[in-house]
Amino acid sequence: MTTALRAVLAFALLAGFYVLVGSVVAAAVFFDVLLLIDFHANGLRAAIVLTLAAAALVQALIMVSRRSGGEQPGVLVTREHEPALWRTVEDLAQRVRTAPPDEIRLVPEVNAAVSEETRFLGLVATRRRMYIGLPLLQTLTVDEMRAVLGHELGHYSGAHTRLGAPVYRGRVSLIATVHNLRRHPFIQRLFSLYAKLYLRVSQAVSRRQELEADEFAVVIAGRQAMAQALRKIHYTATAWEVYTDDYLSMTGAGGCRPVAVFGGFHSLLNDTARQAELAKLVERPVETSPYDSHPSLAERLAAIEALPEPEQVPDPRSALTLLQDANVAAHAIEQSMWSPQGLTTLRAVSWEELVSHGVYAARNAHALRDLALAGRRVVGANRPYLDAAFEAIARGRQAELEEGLREQGWTAPEPVLARVVARALEAVLIQHGQARWELSWSGPARLVYDDGEEVALAEYAAQVAADPAAVAGLREWLGDLGVRHDYVPPEAEQEQPQAAG
Repeated sequence: MTTALRAVLAFALLAGFYVLVGSVVAAAVFFDVLLLIDFHANGLRAAIVLTLAAAALVQALIMVSRRSGGEQPGVLVTREHEPALWRTVEDLAQRVRTAPPDEIRLVPEVNAAVSEETRFLGLVATRRRMYIGLPLLQTLTVDEMRAVLGHELGHYSGAHTRLGAPVYRGRVSLIATVHNLRRHPFIQRLFSLYAKLYLRVSQAVSRRQELEADEFAVVIAGRQAMAQALRKIHYTATAWEVYTDDYLSMTGAGGCRPVAVFGGFHSLLNDTARQAELAKLVERPVETSPYDSHPSLAERLAAIEALPEPEQVPDPRSALTLLQDANVAAHAIEQSMWSPQGLTTLRAVSWEELVSHGVYAARNAHALRDLALAGRRVVGANRPYLDAAFEAIARGRQAELEEGLREQGWTAPEPVLARVVARALEAVLIQHGQARWELSWSGPARLVYDDGEEVALAEYAAQVAADPAAVAGLREWLGDLGVRHDYVPPEAEQEQPQAAG
C-alpha cells in the first residue's frame, strides 16, 4: 500500500471516527425522544446508558478542541542571533525545494523536528517551526547535522507536516475519547478497537514518511553522514536518558539546580568508563511495534544503504560551529528549562554540590528521619531522637523497629533494618562534616571521608542491627564524632507534635 493511499485511509478513518461519535449521539437522542412518546423500562435503561456515553464523548471532544498549543519549548533564534545556522537551513530548504521554516527554536532534547500549523485539514499552511536539540549539536559533525536538517526539511517538501497535523489531532481526540469512556466499558471497547485500527494505519504512514525524509537527507549529505547521524542520535539519546535519570533528576535537592546542564552532559559523554557502559546499552535489542512512529534503526540503515551515493564535500567540524557562541546558546536553553519560580528559588550550583545534596536527599535523609521516628514509637520517647532507635535495638526490640520502618514505606523481601541503619549512619557522618558524596561521571556517586577513603558501613550496620550488645560500641563511636545522645535529625524535627497553646 502506497503512502498516499495510507494517508487517504487515515483521513477516511478519522472521518469515520466522527461519524461513529455522531451515531452514538443520534442514538441517545432517538431513545430520549422515544421515551417521551412511549415510556418503557427497557427503553429507559438504554436511554440512560446512551445519553451518559454521548455526554462523555462530547465532553472529550470539547476538551480536545479547547487545548491550545501552549508555550513553545526552547529558545527562539533569529537570523541576527544565529546567521550561520539560518543560512544552512535556508540553503538546504532550497535544495529540497521547499520554503524554510518561519521559526527555528533550540531545545534541550536529543531530537530535531518540524511542525506546521495548518487550516482546512492541512490544505493551507500558516506557520512553520523547526526544533533543533542542543545535545545533537554537541555530538554531530556539520555533515551529520546537515543530513538531520535535510531529513526534517524533507518532511516539509513531502507535505508530511501538513498531513501530520490533522492526523495527530485525530489521534489525540481518539485517545481522549477512549479514556473518557472508562465508565462505559462496552462503548469504550468499541472506540478502543477503532482507535487501534486508526493508530496502526496512521503510524504506518508516519514510518513511511520517515524513510522518504531519509532519502532527502542522503541527497543532501550522503549515505555515510546520514547513517552515522542516526547511530550517533541513538547513542546520544541513550546517554541523555542516563543523564536525566541519574543526574538531572537531582534538581531541587537542597534548593539547588545545576549551573551547567550541557556542561555536565559533555562530561558524561567524554568519560571513558561511561562510554563503555553506553556502548553496551545501545547494543540491546529494541522491540518494534506496529504502533511505532519511526522505523527501527536497522530498517532505516538498510534503506539508506540501498540509496545511490551523491558526490559530497566533507565537513567534519563539530556542528556547534553553526552557532555564533555555543556557550551563550547553552546558557539560554538552560534558562528555558526552569520555570520563572525555579529560576528565582533554586540556587545555581556546581555539579559537585548538586550531587552532594541530591544523593543525600535520595538515599540518606528519609532513612535518618524514619529511623528516629520508629525508635521514638518503640521506646515511647517524647522526641524523635536517633538514640531512641539504638535503645530499641539494645532492648532486643528489632522486630518492632523493623515493623515501624515498613509502615513508613521501607519495603523489601529481606530485613530492612540493617539497610536503614547503614544509610542513617552515613547521614550522621555527612551532617557532622565527616564525609561527603563525591561526583562521578563514570557511575554512582561515592561516599568518602575527607582523606578520600570510601565509607563502607553496611557490614557494621548489619552487626549493630543483629546484636544488641553492639549498641554500646556504636554509641561510643558516635560520641567521638561529636553526636549528642539527644541528637534529633533535622528531617525529624518537623515531625514533632506542636505544643498546645
